[in-house]
Amino acid sequence: PAKPQAPPLAPIGRRDRAKLSRGKQEIDARIDLHGMTQTRAHRALFGFLQRAHHEGFTFVLVITGKGKLGDSERGVLRRQVPQWLALPEFRALVVGFEEAHIGHGGEGALYVRVRRARF
Repeated sequence: PAKPQAPPLAPIGRRDRAKLSRGKQEIDARIDLHGMTQTRAHRALFGFLQRAHHEGFTFVLVITGKGKLGDSERGVLRRQVPQWLALPEFRALVVGFEEAHIGHGGEGALYVRVRRARF
């Protein structure tokens, strides 16, 4: 028998995105990853999303940072986090994600919609 596949990612709806941008939809929690190594950031993000899923949060903010100007490896976490969120172990916790509004960090942050826990 085939293992059940992790659900696909879906974009955050236009209405929810507008509410988040204007501050009308609450961000339930946030995590700041910038300055961490990739290994540490991956572990921290996974644990954070597991807790958010368990707590029944809807939207969280993941701050990756934009990376240093002039750095050849500019924005490693900024590039890696979306790839991590697409992995099966993360898709079980996440519905979708999008770049945050400039007021919440713009290209250095992501809105993440957390999947509801089934009890």
